[in-house]
Amino acid sequence: MAAIAVPETTRVFLLDIEGTTTPITFVKDILFPYIRENLEEYLSAHWEEDECKQDVHLLKKQAEEDLRQNKACHVHAVDQTVHTDEEKAIREVVESVLWQMAADRKSTALKQLQGHMWRAAYMTGRIRGEVYQDVVPAIRRWRREGLKVFIYSSGSVEAQKLLFGYSVEGDLLDLFDGHFDTNIGAKVESKSYENIAERIGCQPEQIMFLTDVTRGAYTRFIFITCLCHNHVRVQC
Repeated sequence: MAAIAVPETTRVFLLDIEGTTTPITFVKDILFPYIRENLEEYLSAHWEEDECKQDVHLLKKQAEEDLRQNKACHVHAVDQTVHTDEEKAIREVVESVLWQMAADRKSTALKQLQGHMWRAAYMTGRIRGEVYQDVVPAIRRWRREGLKVFIYSSGSVEAQKLLFGYSVEGDLLDLFDGHFDTNIGAKVESKSYENIAERIGCQPEQIMFLTDVTRGAYTRFIFITCLCHNHVRVQC
């Protein structure tokens, strides 16, 4: 097993989720299928609720922004207000969401709706968040040594808290000092990492970002390492 030494300047660990704290299979084989299988039923049950209306509104705004920027987008611009046929409107939202998921979109609108759907599944015990066996011991050790630990993931903050709050290891939320999602900026944007450092209140070089994918992260501001479970361990 290879080892990566942590620079002495490190004061904060910033952790990705998928492939870093949590198996990719949990996301691909459990979380995403749950959305696809239950999306239409969920929208039908919550269509008139304020939270659902806000989710649909954000999806509409995202579609409009995609059109303005000449980005690929689903043919229908989702809208809760122009249809008298509720079933047709819901079907268009379903098609838009499934299209975004197939395209692996990381939009805030999509992640917010997904988070709201997963909330019910976690709270009823249909889903339990998975974490690698070495994650909790490592975080506890870092915290004993005075280091802070934050999460930065494309998934919404609510979805992050659900995963760790209803995990197979129990409620792990006390292990983290805070959470960041795409509201702070996209992972592929260097400004996002500046924003995180400013929000935390430290210098960028004091943060170590652990992720299984480095192509979307910028090393100009943050020291980044690839963390591959069963192959790499981080030494303090």
